[in-house]
Amino acid sequence: MSGDDFQAREFEGHRPQLRAVAYRMLGSLSEAEDAVQEAWLRLSRTDTTEVENLGAWLTTVTGRICLDLLRSRTARREDPLQGQDGREFRLPDPVVGAFGVADPEQEILMADSVGIALMVVLDTLAPAERLAFVLHDLFSVPFDEIAPILGRTSASTRQLASRARRRVQGAAPAPDTDRSRRREVVDAFLAAARAGDFDALLAVLDPDVVARSDGGTLRPGLVRRGAADVASQAVTFARFAQDGRPVLVNGAPGMLALADGRPLSLMAFTIHGGRIIALDFLTDPERLARLDLSAVLDG
Repeated sequence: MSGDDFQAREFEGHRPQLRAVAYRMLGSLSEAEDAVQEAWLRLSRTDTTEVENLGAWLTTVTGRICLDLLRSRTARREDPLQGQDGREFRLPDPVVGAFGVADPEQEILMADSVGIALMVVLDTLAPAERLAFVLHDLFSVPFDEIAPILGRTSASTRQLASRARRRVQGAAPAPDTDRSRRREVVDAFLAAARAGDFDALLAVLDPDVVARSDGGTLRPGLVRRGAADVASQAVTFARFAQDGRPVLVNGAPGMLALADGRPLSLMAFTIHGGRIIALDFLTDPERLARLDLSAVLDG
């Protein structure tokens, strides 16, 4: 085996983790793929004979590439969507899988249960905060290795991660891990929504639940907060889910609504303490059309 072939084989072994790092950093599956490809190009141009841990080296290289992309976004001052309450948001690209079907590649990508609600919060972090949090808290990269990427001291990098951690924990509590129980909660919500049972809806919604809808540039974004306000929109939820198909969205229970075989909307549920704390809708027709739904539609 030639040196180039060996290097390519080694890189492919690390690709799943690099995709996971890039997705958490960027919230975009296509940009994550581009970042991983750029990491491969840099590897192919670099003499790594002195590199003791290639996986760690590739992780930091990928992190640096993603940091540059995030800073470029900030420089372009892209305008995110605004909900009716004036809050800015944009739902990240969802990873959609068939309910009850194991997909090893998706399991690696979603290994930390990085649900849509957490990804929304990550998008609110400054680029440096996001890098420090993602690499350290989600991938256990030491601060001494993160600091040079940011051009900061280890102590300063630790502070960035700590600040990001507080924001994440406050806005996106860790979801429940019991899969069957989470599915029961989602089913109870959908049944109550279809029946128009307001009290039953309140029973499965967290008092501080947030519902977000991203319709892209053609449809206005929508953000609603509080159990009563979200429950009042049950008719809308029921319409989306009437012909829905159960799916996994970032490893959590979700619902895909179809119209004439085409995706109409994608619902993602975040459940904490046995109640729904976040409902996220993707209704942007352009982004829905780009989703890889082969595992769902062919199943």
